[in-house]
Amino acid sequence: MASLTRTFATLALFCLLLGSTNGQLSTDYYSYSCPNLFTTVKDVVASAIAKEARMGASLLRLFFHDCFVNGCDGSILLDDTPTFTGEKTAKPNNNSVRGFEVVDQIKSAVEKACPGVVSCADILAIAARDSVVILKGPTWDVKLGRRDSKTASLQNANNDIPPPTSSLSNLTSKYATKGLSAKDMVALSGAHTIGQARCTNFRDHLYNDTNIEASFARSSLQPICPKLTGSGDNILAPLDTHTPTTFDNYYFKNLVSKRGLLHSDQELFNGGSTDSQVKSYSSSSTAFFADFVSAMIKMGDISPLTGSNGEIRKNCRKIN
Repeated sequence: MASLTRTFATLALFCLLLGSTNGQLSTDYYSYSCPNLFTTVKDVVASAIAKEARMGASLLRLFFHDCFVNGCDGSILLDDTPTFTGEKTAKPNNNSVRGFEVVDQIKSAVEKACPGVVSCADILAIAARDSVVILKGPTWDVKLGRRDSKTASLQNANNDIPPPTSSLSNLTSKYATKGLSAKDMVALSGAHTIGQARCTNFRDHLYNDTNIEASFARSSLQPICPKLTGSGDNILAPLDTHTPTTFDNYYFKNLVSKRGLLHSDQELFNGGSTDSQVKSYSSSSTAFFADFVSAMIKMGDISPLTGSNGEIRKNCRKIN
């Protein structure tokens, strides 16, 4: 009887391991191979955000910029070398994306807990979720099982990530190529309820667009962002001036009041097809949170490397 019990236990473990390598993402992927993964990641993320609240937005943005370039494969984390060009110097990323040191800290902690098991791509997915939760946003079960790429694409990073000058049609098109709907696009844009942007990215909207509330532009932004290009380019302003370090629906309230910081933000509420969705989110954080969670899960499913594809990097910055 004991022998039969052991046989069934062995078969169950085999089926579990087989399920973890069959190319499917699952929320319990590391349940046995790294049972303390979630607490290990969250401890590091919480510590980083306690030191700098902006880091939550930075980690969330890393996941977005990773998934939009050849899928959620950790390629954004790869450093350039004399023989390899990564994505960090692409226009949307250069002097802009940040949080790499925090990812290094997470990876180090995870490697101590379960060496050679958890991918950098999955670490990004968990850290993004944890950042939202820590900043008082919604939670969700993160699907895992991604592997890390051995390649990166500077060209695709330049072409696929929507710039802050995007029109509504351009935003919709960029998201559609990733299998994301206009509804997903508006919900995911709500991530701009946290974080900051550089003057160089909102200067044109500030001085050349007419769909920005005059006193907001004149009193809040023009004093810190001069009209002359090259002057104050790296000065930061919060994407949501009301609650810049709380994940809520004030981003959408701002858009309704014509207080979007970026041109691409205000495009979501500018007499177009997404106005009603923005209005809905501005009056209901519950609706926004539900759609944001759905869209984040959907974005996390973009072209993951699974099974025997890719690798589990030992160092997130370089290929093994």
